[in-house]
Amino acid sequence: MISTGVRRGTIISTTEDLQSQFKQLRMTETAQALPGFLREAEQQSWTYQELLVAICDHEEQRREEKTRQKHLKWAQFPFEKSLEDFDTTESVSISKRQISQLRACDWLDQTFNLVLLGPPGVGKTHLAIGLGLEAIDQGKQVAFVSMGELITLLKTEEYVRKSAIRLRRIRQADLVVIDDMMFMAMETREANLFFQLVSDLYEKSSIILTSNKGPDSWGKMLGDQGIATAILDRLLHRCEVIHINGESHRMKHRESVFT
Repeated sequence: MISTGVRRGTIISTTEDLQSQFKQLRMTETAQALPGFLREAEQQSWTYQELLVAICDHEEQRREEKTRQKHLKWAQFPFEKSLEDFDTTESVSISKRQISQLRACDWLDQTFNLVLLGPPGVGKTHLAIGLGLEAIDQGKQVAFVSMGELITLLKTEEYVRKSAIRLRRIRQADLVVIDDMMFMAMETREANLFFQLVSDLYEKSSIILTSNKGPDSWGKMLGDQGIATAILDRLLHRCEVIHINGESHRMKHRESVFT
C-alpha cells in the first residue's frame, strides 16, 4: 500500500480518507479516480512525482472537459458542425486559408465582428457555429441566438426570468452569434432594444451576424434610418464582411420520397 502521509499528527491510512480530503479541496474528479491511480502506481512502480503528475493532469483535463460541456450548454447551438465539415469547394468566395485564419480566433481578442452574407442554404450558419465551437475550445464563452428569438428575449426580459438569465449570458459572452439578421422587419421598439444590446456588446464582445440581406438594406428593415446608422456604426467599426456564394446545400442534397 502506498504511504498516504500525515495530517495534523494523525496517520491517514485509507484511500477513503484521501478521497474525502480531495473532495474537501473540490478535487472531485481526482477523488473518484484515486483508487485506480493508486493501483497503477503500485503496479508500475511510479515515483511520488509521477503519481502527482498523473493526478494533476487528470484533474486538469476533467475540469476542462466539464467547462467545455457547460459552455456548450450555455451556447445553445441548434446543432454542432465543425469547420472540418465546411466544404470550401462549394463556396467560391471563402478559401481554406481564410478559414484557418478565422479558426485561430485572433479576431476575438481584438473584438472584431464578422458579417456572413449570402443566400439561404450556402453554409452561413454552419460556418458561424463552427467558429463558435472553435472559440469554446479556446476557453471562450459563446452565445448563439436567432434574430427572431433575440427580439422575443429583449421584449420579455423585464418580466420573464428565463429571458433575463439568457440575456445576461449573452451580454457576458466573448462571442455572440446572431443568426438570420434582418429576416423580418422590426418595429421601432424592437429596433431600439436591439440597438441597446449592440451598444452593451460594443468593444466588449465579438459578434457574428448571418444574413441574406446586405447592410445597405438594414435601414429599411429596422424602420428607422437613425437607429440603423447607429447600429451599423458599432457593428461595422471593427468588422470583416464575408460574402458566401454558391448553390444551396439543402437543395443540392435534398432527399425525396420517390425512388
